[in-house]
Amino acid sequence: MTDKARVSTPDDWNEEDEPGISLFELATMLAARWRLLAGATVAAALAGFGVATLIPSWYTAITVILPPQQQQSSAAAAISQLGALAGLAGGLASVKNPADQYVALMQSTTVSDRIIDRFKLQQVYDKEFRQDTRKQLSQNVRISAGKKDGLLRVEVDDREPQRAASMANAYVEELRQMTNALAVSEAQQRRMFFELQLTQTKERLAKAQATLEESGISQGALKVEPKTAAESYARLRAQATAAEVRLQTLRRMLAENTPEVMQQEAALNALREQVRRAERQDDGRGDSEYINKYREFKYQEALFDIFVKQYELAKVDESREGALIQVVDTAQPPEKKAGPRRAVIAVAAALLALFAACAFVVGAALWRRVREAEK
Repeated sequence: MTDKARVSTPDDWNEEDEPGISLFELATMLAARWRLLAGATVAAALAGFGVATLIPSWYTAITVILPPQQQQSSAAAAISQLGALAGLAGGLASVKNPADQYVALMQSTTVSDRIIDRFKLQQVYDKEFRQDTRKQLSQNVRISAGKKDGLLRVEVDDREPQRAASMANAYVEELRQMTNALAVSEAQQRRMFFELQLTQTKERLAKAQATLEESGISQGALKVEPKTAAESYARLRAQATAAEVRLQTLRRMLAENTPEVMQQEAALNALREQVRRAERQDDGRGDSEYINKYREFKYQEALFDIFVKQYELAKVDESREGALIQVVDTAQPPEKKAGPRRAVIAVAAALLALFAACAFVVGAALWRRVREAEK
């Protein structure tokens, strides 16, 4: 094969054959086409500014509020005395970040629909469906909680300054309504819990009292003090329950025929016998029905007293906690528009056009060099 027919490889090329371009050549090339670059930049800037003028202006109104602060409950120690009830009431409380909860309330569908109906935003935004109106509203409203100061900021964008300010202030009013209707704070949750329990216990107490009055007082009931009989019976039942728990504990650790298990089982049987004897004694006197009703009445009465005390403590904590939404800065109609920023749009369009024009000039030059190198 002759040298003429030999296929050339990249190793055969020297630096002069490469279609590269130096910085000096690049600057010279761009300077030679400065009219094109300047014309494209100016044209793009004018076009960007013209498009920006077609975009409707909008205004941003801002309101700043201080949400209610969670405080340590003065009834915490009293609730701990309720035993099982403490778990029910305590489980209702404690939000990690209350400010985030208030933000979620203002962003809820309920509040959004109230704002939409109040300001007729479905017509303002020219939306056929409510869900599209909600989506547009969420884009125009920004609600955030400060991590350091704990303040809530509500920013509303609208084409009319007055409506923007009114909508921002309306969110504060809607938040007040939501916090009044819902149990948000720890004290509010406890108050609602004990209020419900108090209502139910009051009904049961009234029913127990009416049943007790209907039964009347028998001759046997006159011979024995109902309170003493009720307390004695309750004490025996409690002792029997405690003995049964101890027996179950011993059976988990020891064998069935060990002396400790057998002794505890005997004690439990003795207590159970005393309970059965007390029940038969009540039946023998003929006043057991009255005693049972009296026991139920006293139980509901004691339970009612507990709930009354806890309900009052929760109300005191709620009033001290203060569910008042405090407005730091009330939204005012903005004097200056927030957008669009026409100058920024024009400059961005000009820079983009300048970059595109430079890329076009350099690309065209490189393409010509590649074509010439191939020849």
